[in-house]
Amino acid sequence: MSLLIKGVQVVDGKGGEPYKADVLVQKNVISAIGNLKGKKTDRVLDGLGHYITPGFIDVHNNADHYLSLFNNPAQKNFVKQGITTIIGGHCGSSLAPLLYGNLESIRKWADPHDINVDWHTVPELLETLERISIGLNFGTLVGHSTIRRALVGERSRLLQRELDVFKGVLERAMRDGAFGFSSGLGYVHGKMASKNEIKEFVDIVKKFDGVYSVHLRDEGDKILDAVKEIIALVKVSGAKTIISHFRPIKGFDREFEETLKYINDTENLYFDAYPYDVSVRPLYTLLPDWAQVENIEAMLERVRTKKTAELIAGDFKTVPASEILIGGVPHHEYLVGKSIEDIAKNLGVSAEKALLHIMDVTDLRAVVFIKDVNEELLKRALVDEKALIASHSKGVVPGEFMVHERSVGTFPKYLNMVVGDGVLSLEEAISRITYKPAELFGIKDRGLIKEGYVADLVVLSKNDYSPKHVVVGGKVFEEEAIKGEALRHKT
Repeated sequence: MSLLIKGVQVVDGKGGEPYKADVLVQKNVISAIGNLKGKKTDRVLDGLGHYITPGFIDVHNNADHYLSLFNNPAQKNFVKQGITTIIGGHCGSSLAPLLYGNLESIRKWADPHDINVDWHTVPELLETLERISIGLNFGTLVGHSTIRRALVGERSRLLQRELDVFKGVLERAMRDGAFGFSSGLGYVHGKMASKNEIKEFVDIVKKFDGVYSVHLRDEGDKILDAVKEIIALVKVSGAKTIISHFRPIKGFDREFEETLKYINDTENLYFDAYPYDVSVRPLYTLLPDWAQVENIEAMLERVRTKKTAELIAGDFKTVPASEILIGGVPHHEYLVGKSIEDIAKNLGVSAEKALLHIMDVTDLRAVVFIKDVNEELLKRALVDEKALIASHSKGVVPGEFMVHERSVGTFPKYLNMVVGDGVLSLEEAISRITYKPAELFGIKDRGLIKEGYVADLVVLSKNDYSPKHVVVGGKVFEEEAIKGEALRHKT
C-alpha cells in the first residue's frame, strides 16, 4: 500500500522552518520527501497547502488506568487530536509486571474485575494489546505501587530481600521493553516509600537509559519541599525525570513560581502539563492527610465510623462545593456530572456531609474534577522549555455521559494557546510534542518527518491548527483499519 500526501508545508519536528513538499509513504514508512509530482500511488491525499507534522506523542496518558485500552481499543478520541503514541504506567500504577495477576493498584480509577487479565510480564501485556488491535502506539512505564503492593501489601517498609526481589522484577521489565519507572508519592502506597527505596529503583532506570516519572508527595503548600526531594534524586542518579501533572494550584501561586525556577536550574528534570484549569483526582485524595491510611478498605472504615467521619467533615480542605464534579465512578453512573453542591441540595445536607455520603456509596472508587488551577500561571508553565504536553486522560467509551475536554482536545488547544497567541512558533510547539518526547523516551524511528521513519503523521489546518488527516503506521485514520504498535524500549 502506498500513499502520497501532496502539496503540504512540512514541519519536520526538529524545529526547522516549514517548507513545501510532497510526502510519500510506502507500507508503514516515509520513503520520500520532495517534489513528487506524477508519482503513482494507491492513494493520494491533497494537502491543499496545510501543514504536515509528525504524529503527536502523549507522554502521560491514562487509558491504561481506566482500562479503556481494552473496552475501547480504537482510542479514536486521541487519534482525532493527532495523537499517534501514548505512554502509560504513570503515578506508580502499571498494567505490568504483575506478580500475581491482579490489578489492585488501579482501583482508584477503575474496577479491575471489568477485564480478564491473562498476562503477567511486560511482553505478555504488549502481546495482548497487539492481539486486540489498539488504534495507536502504546508504551509503558513500570509502576512502583503495582509491584510493591504485590510484594508486601500494606506494610510500610521493605525488607532487604524484598527490595532485592523488587529490583530484579524492575530490571527484567526494563530488559523486556518498559520505558522507565513511575511512582505516586502523593498516594497512600507511594507515601510509604522512603527516599532511599525510590533511589534504588531509579538507579536501575538510569542503567537502562529509561525515564522516571513521579507524582509529587505534595502539590500544595509543601510543593517546594516535594520538588527539592526529586531534585536531590536527579542530581545523585542522573536519571531523566518528569514531574507528573505539574500545575499551579490556586492559593499556592508563589510556591509554584519558586518551584519552577528550581526545575529550570536542574539538568535532566522536566515536567508534564495540560492546557486546562481543572484537576482530575481520585476521590479519596480529598480526605485529610491523617485519614489517608493503608488502603481503600481502611479509609472507608474511617468514613463510615461516626466519630472519625465527624472529624473528617470538619477537616475537609476543598475548593467550593460547586466546583467539585463527579467525573467517573464504576457502577454508579447516575452520579456522574453532578457537583457536590447539587448532591448536597438533593439530600438536604451540608456539602461536607454530601461528600462523605458520596465516599460511602461509591466505596471511594470515584474520580472528581476540581476547578483549582491558576490559568494564567499555567499558560506561562506550558511554554517553559522544561514543559512536556500530556492529556492525563482516558479513552472515551461510546455512550459515556461525561467526558472532560482533556480526552478530546488537549493537543489542538495547546497549539492554539501557544501558537495562535503568538507565544511560540509552530515549529517549536510541534517539536515539543513530537521530536523532543521521542528523544527523551527513546522512541525509535518516530517524532520526525524523515525518510525511513515510521509514517505517523498529522495534516494540520493552516488556519486553526486542527487535524485534517491523521496517519498511523501508514494507514489513514477513519479510512482504513488501523493497528497501532505495542512499543518496546530498546537500550
